[in-house]
Amino acid sequence: MNKDISRRNFLKYLAGGTAAITPATTFLASCKKTEPKEHADETAGMTMRTNPNTGDRVSLLGYGMMRLPMLPEGSKEDPQTGLFDQEMINRQVDYALEHGLNYFDTAPVYCRGLSERCTGIALKRHPRDKYFIATKLSNFDRSLWPLEKSKEMFENSLKELQTDYVDYLLLHSTGGGSRDDEGNEISGLDACRQRFIDNGLTDWLVEQKEARRIRNLGFSWHGDYRAFQLLLQLHDEGRFHWDFCQIELNYLDWFYANEINGSNVDAVILYGELEKRGIPAVIMEPLLGGRLAKVSDAVAAELKQRDPEASIASWAFRFAGTPEGVLTVLSGMTFMEHLVENVNTYSPLKPITPEEHEFLMHIAEEIFGQQEIPCTVCQYCMPCPYGIDIPSIFAHYNKCLREGNTPQSNGSPTYRTQRRAFLVGYDRSVPRLRQASHCIGCRQCTSHCPQQIDIPKELHRIDDYVEKLKREA
Repeated sequence: MNKDISRRNFLKYLAGGTAAITPATTFLASCKKTEPKEHADETAGMTMRTNPNTGDRVSLLGYGMMRLPMLPEGSKEDPQTGLFDQEMINRQVDYALEHGLNYFDTAPVYCRGLSERCTGIALKRHPRDKYFIATKLSNFDRSLWPLEKSKEMFENSLKELQTDYVDYLLLHSTGGGSRDDEGNEISGLDACRQRFIDNGLTDWLVEQKEARRIRNLGFSWHGDYRAFQLLLQLHDEGRFHWDFCQIELNYLDWFYANEINGSNVDAVILYGELEKRGIPAVIMEPLLGGRLAKVSDAVAAELKQRDPEASIASWAFRFAGTPEGVLTVLSGMTFMEHLVENVNTYSPLKPITPEEHEFLMHIAEEIFGQQEIPCTVCQYCMPCPYGIDIPSIFAHYNKCLREGNTPQSNGSPTYRTQRRAFLVGYDRSVPRLRQASHCIGCRQCTSHCPQQIDIPKELHRIDDYVEKLKREA
């Protein structure tokens, strides 16, 4: 192990304790295999993984139905599917199934509440035994915490998806916090108990699993690590058996999630807790909301020098798919070209080697040093009651960081060019009335952020920076 990783990262393994060492060793051990444990589908070439609980043969690439294609600007809204391009969705789902991708992940809150409907329309055109549907109990709002309201959400999911059962049902974002009627924050741990445990919801879901209306029961986690620990404790005690768990895993979060934001937990620890219990991991954010596909020019040059033929994104997808305990890796593929590329990356998977693992840890360190805001553009913070376009503001700031257009000193010879690029780009990306200057710090957004970003603090920091650039004209 010491020969395969740098001294710095070896010390990080040790600093993480046993929980970190075990999964790190497992990851590197899986990298060393010349032949992956899984096998490619005979007709499509897609790498498949076997669910140890059910024997399901699941495609290593999963389709995240969170960023569905939209109709062209100016199109008339469809009364059933709104502004989402159902024809294109159907085409992409058809392509996915034809090429071995059989896992489709949706939720009641995705795509303005229309993801399940669009997904159901597309999948209903195919035999039910040819695909797996994953959806979620997205009872974020406190009005949905009573058992009967959450039951209604589940029943509506079945209706929208046009199915009698769900293959993979998740308690959604179990570490996310909330606010009470007085505006006081409810911790992620307490919200998890109230949303899923104390109200009897998980007991009811177990009954639905016994009735075969749910085939696999699991949870996705963001935020309060105590909620993650609580659910695993209930698993260990035998109260609930989790068939799978959805976590964020990518080569930046492997070691740097906690350093980027002290409220997050490194993926090496999350994966390790699941791996030692034999709980299959479903991976979200392999690209960190696109950040690992849109790296700085310097980082992109290093990746291209290492492998000129590989796309920037393929490095991240290969990393996420390499650990043996990963069942499927989700990607929200809005465009057909992204779907085609990702299918090719996993048809079949070329596992990350120990040398490539070390190289990606170096790349992660380079990206971490750029200090981008860890926004994945998930939209959970939206809508802002004051109309602020939070994701677009963060996306513009991060883009300028990557491109070197965040000038710090007006004595620099490139200052005027960089300043203009930042300010003009800001006005083009975000309308004036939706910019950071309108944030009043109500903090309604903070409890919904899976990355635990202090959103008002970052908005105020960006606004101060914008005002500084304007003054230095």
